Amino acid sequence: MNITQMLIPVIGSLILTTLFLPVFIDYAHKKKQGQMIREEGPKWHEKKSGTPTMGGFVFNFSILITSMIVAFSQHTLNVPVIILNFILILYGFLGFWDDSIKLWKKQNEGLKAWQKLTGQIIGALIFMAFYIYKGLPLSLNIFNHELNIGLLYIVFAIFWLVGFSNAVNLTDGIDGLVAGQAIIAFGAYAVIAYVQHQFSVLIFCLSVIGALIAFLGFNHKPAKVFMGDMGSLALGGALAAVSILVHHELSLLFIGIIFVCETASVMLQVGYFKRTGKRLFKMSPIHHHFELCGWSEWRIDLTFWLVGLIFATATVWIII
Repeated sequence: MNITQMLIPVIGSLILTTLFLPVFIDYAHKKKQGQMIREEGPKWHEKKSGTPTMGGFVFNFSILITSMIVAFSQHTLNVPVIILNFILILYGFLGFWDDSIKLWKKQNEGLKAWQKLTGQIIGALIFMAFYIYKGLPLSLNIFNHELNIGLLYIVFAIFWLVGFSNAVNLTDGIDGLVAGQAIIAFGAYAVIAYVQHQFSVLIFCLSVIGALIAFLGFNHKPAKVFMGDMGSLALGGALAAVSILVHHELSLLFIGIIFVCETASVMLQVGYFKRTGKRLFKMSPIHHHFELCGWSEWRIDLTFWLVGLIFATATVWIII
């Protein structure tokens, strides 16, 4: 693929998202469908209540349309790009269901944990069915050494898809954070996919990048729209799926270092509180800790993005 061919999915999804997102925001305002803010969150977040949510619907749609059309036109429409879009849409649907319950009931609690988990596991199993059908390796790539774990790889893949889907969802707590970090992560995997000549995966990653660049224009502070669970669950699942298809699964621990740290902060907070009755952080996920330390949302975004960019760049450099 040349530069022009690679720009097409970026520009295509960027244009679609830019065109349809304002329409979506206006519709949400007219229907008074706004985000309900967590009572246990920072008090100053209460002013965000009523901001349109479920913006992930627009960029998921843009990614799907762009990646499929571009892949077809460039003769790279194959199983990988189809299954990546399947995970994006299925996990997006789970998020849509979750967000819809919150909006209809005017509360911040949507699907029960077991319902969401069941849907995520089913999606992961279908993904693995396609993966095995393609004859892809049931082994982990550890520093370019293959560790064959056989059918245990299926268990690993389910854990990976579910885990990172929820990790990205946890990170989505301040304006722009997830959109910016996801651009960095998918950008890293776009480079890896290009080097591997996995052009269908590359097209998908580039479509995500274009859509999120456009979305970030509306989602940075002060956000005009939130992506909702429909966006964050879909992005996390797709990101994990991409790491599996390029067969550098564990690289996501570093390329997605911010998502890992956000999730770890929640686990540490819960474990430490149960053990001692005290809080390890002022609030978790850890971006809220920095907010309570006096950091602005922009400062948190820029700092986290910089850390994510450094880790992603170093990881890609080591891999290629």
